[in-house]
Amino acid sequence: MLRYTPSLTRGIGKRLSSSGLCFEFTDEQKELQATAKKFAQDVIIPVAAKYDQTMEYPWDILKKAHALGFVNGTIPQDVGGLGLSSVASSLLVESLAYGCTGITTAILTNELAETPLIIAANDDIKKRFLGRMIEEPLVASYGVTEPGGGSDVAGIKTKCEKKGDEYIINGSKMWITNAGHANWFFVLARSDPNPKTPASKAFTAFAEINMGQRCSDTRGVTFEDVRVPAANVVSGGGKGFLVAMKTFDKTRPMVAAMACGLAHRCLDEAARYSLERKAFGTQIANFQAVNFMIADMAIHLELSKLMTYRSAYEVDLERPGAYYASIAKAFAADTLNKTAADAVQVFGGAGFNTEYPVEKLMRDAKIFQIYEGTLAESSAWSSAASYWLRVKEQGFY
Repeated sequence: MLRYTPSLTRGIGKRLSSSGLCFEFTDEQKELQATAKKFAQDVIIPVAAKYDQTMEYPWDILKKAHALGFVNGTIPQDVGGLGLSSVASSLLVESLAYGCTGITTAILTNELAETPLIIAANDDIKKRFLGRMIEEPLVASYGVTEPGGGSDVAGIKTKCEKKGDEYIINGSKMWITNAGHANWFFVLARSDPNPKTPASKAFTAFAEINMGQRCSDTRGVTFEDVRVPAANVVSGGGKGFLVAMKTFDKTRPMVAAMACGLAHRCLDEAARYSLERKAFGTQIANFQAVNFMIADMAIHLELSKLMTYRSAYEVDLERPGAYYASIAKAFAADTLNKTAADAVQVFGGAGFNTEYPVEKLMRDAKIFQIYEGTLAESSAWSSAASYWLRVKEQGFY
């Protein structure tokens, strides 16, 4: 297992230019990035198509990633984890996503389930649920989204009722990644049945033991009188909703980083093919239409990376992160989908065939405009956070 130095627990290096800005990563962050890129090239890419076709859960890859310290990287050091910074985590995720975002999602979902515990759980819960993730290659699930609920987290209907030393949970969750393989679940449930109670006062969050092993990694989960010890409450007193929102602030930069990694792969595949494919006696890279498409991919990829790293840096500085995180997620997701579509266009008819990777990359891209908040929601939130709050406080933007 790789041992990372303390600089990986912070953001971008402290080396500043005379302007006060620094666009350099630390040597340790660069080493992490290079190691993850090599893992993506040597381990993930050769089998990505197989897992896409068979839809098998990538346990072999996950175990190898766990052995290298690529899984559960943000778990604090006092619980036995690496305590990676958001910037370091984003570099790691971006590099792995270059190989396959489906496999990376199986790895990243642990971070989504673990973050609420890192934010709000007591030491006992952290030790019981986070500690086991370090000891062996396990996966966890984040149970918030519901059928018909989509991005409306405040409107969830799963309920919990306290009876003695237990809570009884009833309801359904949908699109829960790793649900069929999870060792435990983070579950957001409504503890106040009054529909008029504000979301910030109505929810309780739990960590729950796995319901069973299934073959699919994304599925619905139904809770029927599921008994959970009160000792497993991560955030009670109606504060579960706020914990869920803070979780998205911390994980959206990593989702944006995944989008950047996949967009980078699309760009590389398109550029290589444009140099190999010849038409009318010359490489298609020499055609202005193709050249402009590839240049546009590169421009938007670089802008997406800058916004992603900025949003991760804000998390590391422990500033309110919704504004930058939403912008990064929305812009990177949009960039990815256009880049993937253009990559298929560069390939022409070959891009529509499974013999080449770009059709898979395009299929993998769409979800980034949907999960952890739709593109429209992210754009609306970032705009609202910017204009409404700043104009209210300052009188101008």
